[in-house]
Amino acid sequence: MSDAARGERIQKVMAGAGLGSRRKIEAAIERGEIEVDGQQARLGQSLQEGQVVTFGNRRFEVETAPRSTRVLMLNKREGVVCTRGDPEGRPTVFQGLPQLKGERWIAIGRLDINTTGLLLLTNDGELANTMMHPSNGVDREYACRVHGEVTDEMINNLLAGVTLEDGVACFSDVVRSGGDGENEWFHVALLEGRNREVRRLWQSQGVTVSRLKRVRYGAVFLPSRLKVGHREELKPRDIRILRQDVGLPARPAPTLRLKGLRPMRRRPSGRR
Repeated sequence: MSDAARGERIQKVMAGAGLGSRRKIEAAIERGEIEVDGQQARLGQSLQEGQVVTFGNRRFEVETAPRSTRVLMLNKREGVVCTRGDPEGRPTVFQGLPQLKGERWIAIGRLDINTTGLLLLTNDGELANTMMHPSNGVDREYACRVHGEVTDEMINNLLAGVTLEDGVACFSDVVRSGGDGENEWFHVALLEGRNREVRRLWQSQGVTVSRLKRVRYGAVFLPSRLKVGHREELKPRDIRILRQDVGLPARPAPTLRLKGLRPMRRRPSGRR
């Protein structure tokens, strides 16, 4: 059943219509300033298609509308954090993104401050949650430069699984990809995104990662044309393929929105 069929919370729908932040809408509900079908609205109330919302002297009809998924590819540079706001004032990946009406950008997974490469951002929470959840087996691929001699035994250990402080972890693939001596490059893949997991896996074998770059997330590869610090929006066709690749419908379910109605006419006062 779609979100629209189940109904959506009144504060979410009204905020999406540009009538105020969710917090301001909730305050207006508590003051009794909002009605649904002539009855005072309740906090957390779900709206259904066809209902009429009254706010001040304005009236709106609830209707279904198609939902559009947007996905940005960002080639994250070193020194940028993946939080919305940083108490230390460091730059974040959310700064300078295109504005969204009634929505917000969600980072699909994170990269630590010293890791560069592919970061996906979307307005589609369903897509983000599906791609991030370990049970869905969406793999991430990294290019990493390892300082220290790496033996075949160490690689076998990392493929079989090693015990970290937060449980057993492993790479699903390890490929030597250049360099020699104590600074060799590898491409590794894993099916989850724990904090600093790639670095900690290598550290468990007594070597350290001196460079780390994510080059793929699921079906999305970091294109060579995308310069460090730049971003690019996926085309609708690519987004449909991405959703289907993780078992979702090609298009997200419709959502609810408010359509403005004509102001209510008031009868003129006076004697008949």
